[in-house]
Amino acid sequence: MNIIERGKVFLQQLQELAKRTAWDWKRCPHCGSQLTIKNGGYARHPWGFEGRECIRVQRHLCHACHHTYAETSPWLARGSWYYREVHRAAVDHWLHLGTSLRRTAEVLRSWIGHQERWQLWRPLDTTPREPCRLSASTVHRWLDGAGRQAVASIPGQLEGIGNTQVVGADGLWAKLKDHVVRVVLLLTDSVSGLIYPPVVVHDEEHASAWEQLFKRAQRAGLNLEQLRGVCSDGASGLLAYLRRDLYWVLQQRCIWHIWRLLSEGLASAASAAAQGLTAAAAATLRVQVRGELLRLLHAVLDAQTEAAAEVALVALRAHAYGQELAQQLTQLMDRLFVYQLAYCQGLPRVGPEWYWRDFRLRLSRGRNHRSEQRLERATVLWAIYHNFEPAQWRSERKRHYRHPGQSALQVAGVPPGPVSYLDALGV
Repeated sequence: MNIIERGKVFLQQLQELAKRTAWDWKRCPHCGSQLTIKNGGYARHPWGFEGRECIRVQRHLCHACHHTYAETSPWLARGSWYYREVHRAAVDHWLHLGTSLRRTAEVLRSWIGHQERWQLWRPLDTTPREPCRLSASTVHRWLDGAGRQAVASIPGQLEGIGNTQVVGADGLWAKLKDHVVRVVLLLTDSVSGLIYPPVVVHDEEHASAWEQLFKRAQRAGLNLEQLRGVCSDGASGLLAYLRRDLYWVLQQRCIWHIWRLLSEGLASAASAAAQGLTAAAAATLRVQVRGELLRLLHAVLDAQTEAAAEVALVALRAHAYGQELAQQLTQLMDRLFVYQLAYCQGLPRVGPEWYWRDFRLRLSRGRNHRSEQRLERATVLWAIYHNFEPAQWRSERKRHYRHPGQSALQVAGVPPGPVSYLDALGV
């Protein structure tokens, strides 16, 4: 079962549990016999959004198999002092709002116990409640538990969802405890926006690191034999892995990283043109040369065909200060226009760099998790959240949502419907 089907099963179990009547509880869950009697009970005092409540849990004894069992509620979490709704709210608050663990705990404490922030929200509410002592460490433990469920759901997680042929890959450095640095590797479907389960590795410059990423995506449901193209930066480890194991997959260099690569050479060429001139004349010439080189670079990088790019490259090489830039582009020409090939239809020329903005809003580059294992569990949890969460409806001057109001799963052709990522994780 993929992750949506697992979520449907969990949601159905909660609904069936909520519909059980007193007569249904007389049937033994072990043997199915109705020869049962009430056998005492015990009290629980869970915290919920209505404050702390006292609930009596009825126990039963079966005369047929001599087993005892207790009535359960869909909102009671086993072994917890808090209702399931508080668990789900804590995970969703941290993921959706991108706040710290302490602020998440503070907001939930305020709501549950009518304390702290609640007194700012409702200054005239003087009804006292028992104070709640939910801590950030408890929220972190719930998040880590959800992360464990997310990692356990990797096999078959996206099986049968979408038909991925072109992907984007990128890495981000994360700082952990004691100045330890790790790299989070990401693989996304370039058409639907689905994120395959990420991995945390020591270094992105080795082929083995990228092999872990693609093997994990394969376990989640990605068919590596159907891949045709990947858009990424110039990581040598990824290129080595593609040449060794996925030789049929073509690499498109990310245009955003290309401009970053050319920026230093562009500045050096403009400075070289202004050497020996006075300040005013040097500034004017730098602007002029920079503008000329930018137009020539755009003519190469934004060409509609590779042949047109070759013609523009000749013009760049003929410029008095464009030889070094032309030499840099010459080495990359075979990977600049892969996205125009019919074989790689749908492949973008920009890597999944913008995903990291959403990632950093929630994970703070790993400092909240302190260890490699917890960081990996949190990244897999974030990936599942992203796949279920619809894109925003609004548009901005610098940001455009390709599928407003739709989640990545919906774009892939498998809308989750009433199933949320919390249901899929069994929270």
